[in-house]
Amino acid sequence: MTDKGLLDVRSLVPMQRHTAIFATFDGLKPGEAFELVNDHDPKPLYYQFEAEHAGTFTWDYLEQGPQVWRVRIGRQAA
Repeated sequence: MTDKGLLDVRSLVPMQRHTAIFATFDGLKPGEAFELVNDHDPKPLYYQFEAEHAGTFTWDYLEQGPQVWRVRIGRQAA
């Protein structure tokens, strides 16, 4: 999986975060991933990915708080 960079959403207002995350995911090619940095556990985001992109994404926690969460989110290789 090729890393396509870092998306730190901590400075965005909460209502803009999911839009930025899904726009970044939509820009990935199969086999690419990005690292999400957040100030809380993005578990609700995982459930949204599961509902809207089931079987097409990867989700790997790199750091799990208590102040910073980092998750590698990728698009499954074809």
